[in-house]
Amino acid sequence: MDTSRSRSRSVLGTLAALLLLALTAVAGPTATAVHQPPPAADPAAVRDWNAIATDTISTNLGPTRPSGQAVIWHGFVSAAVYNAVVGIQGRYAPYKWRARGPSTASPEAAAVTAAHHVLVAYFPASRAPLDAAYAASLARIPDGTAKTQGVAFGTRAADHLIALREGDGRFATVEFTMPPAPGVWRPTPPAYLPFIDTWLGKLRPMVLTSPAQFRPGSPPALPSARYAQDVNEVKTMGARTGSPRTPQQTETALFFGGSLVVQLQSAYRDYTARHDLDIADTARMIAAANASATDAVVTAWNTKLHYGFWRPITAIQLADTDGNPATDPDPQWQPLLITPPHPDYISGHAVVAGAVTRTLTGILGTAHLDLNVSSEATGTTRHYDDGVRFNEDMINARVWAGIHFRTADVTGCHAGNRIGAWTLAHYFQPLHPARPHATPPGQPTCPRGTAR
Repeated sequence: MDTSRSRSRSVLGTLAALLLLALTAVAGPTATAVHQPPPAADPAAVRDWNAIATDTISTNLGPTRPSGQAVIWHGFVSAAVYNAVVGIQGRYAPYKWRARGPSTASPEAAAVTAAHHVLVAYFPASRAPLDAAYAASLARIPDGTAKTQGVAFGTRAADHLIALREGDGRFATVEFTMPPAPGVWRPTPPAYLPFIDTWLGKLRPMVLTSPAQFRPGSPPALPSARYAQDVNEVKTMGARTGSPRTPQQTETALFFGGSLVVQLQSAYRDYTARHDLDIADTARMIAAANASATDAVVTAWNTKLHYGFWRPITAIQLADTDGNPATDPDPQWQPLLITPPHPDYISGHAVVAGAVTRTLTGILGTAHLDLNVSSEATGTTRHYDDGVRFNEDMINARVWAGIHFRTADVTGCHAGNRIGAWTLAHYFQPLHPARPHATPPGQPTCPRGTAR
């Protein structure tokens, strides 16, 4: 009898053990592990380090450097931050990376680490303030495994981005070799500076297949009616003195006369905060916009190098050499703003604006951009409901400033739109979209009637 009872207890014990194993396999090691909340991830960390990146880049390059170089560094930093965040959360496809971080890691710690490490790598002279900002950011994140894992994965994201950009052509010697001739760019007053940062035109893009992928066709021929129209418009509307510009038109020219990259980063931070975007969507919006802007700069400089088209100040002062009877020279003519030291065609400001606005319409899923854009040059802020209005002001601003022909601006906008569409067609997509093509390649944002 005792043997029978013993055997019964043994069978029951075995069955209980098997049942427990089965439940563990289904439910996981413990019930608490299944319901564990994800690590805290404050999107303000991404915005804070975007602002730190803006300050660091401006400090190292100079706040008014007349080049698109600042955009490039923002592209690199924001791509690393994006990878650090989405590599943990798993909602969007990482940028040129297959790595995944532990789901228990802190995306916040990963984001600030990625930004810090990339900035220190590229701007070692700013290590002290960057280290201080990094320590302050980490101090706001609770200590523990999530923080440690986040720091480790953020380091990996930064290292990957830095390795990805090795040998990309930065600071390579690139000569502008076109000899002075009618229609050809040459240094402009008052400083007569050489073509700045020519290497940008040969830089390996972030999302495009080559620097020339979206290079537009040639500018208008000097004898053409279109060219004469461009010259005479900027001669009248862009003159420093005697122009019929209204005060509002002059303010528009000045509004976009400073650092466009600073204006855009501030607008991104403001939008993501006002609309309560989470850390992944904040990182995605900023990274996609900056990646498309980076390749917009590359495209602009590649086009400038290829065509080398002269600036309005040169064209107007030397109009007696262009062979066009509809243009007249004015050797004393001066533009409202100082002409940047690189060719006219295409406009860097316009191509960046076109790329960014097209990208944002796709990322946000709406033509209603709701951007607040501020200008240090005028001390004012403008609200833009949509990209078309933003690009319309940008195109006009560069003409009214006297530094670009309208064709350079309009063509730049359309090239930028193509870059923005390409960016979203190939990168920054949801990993598991609710429907095919959940992120469309944006909506056209260049003003109607300006097709080129």
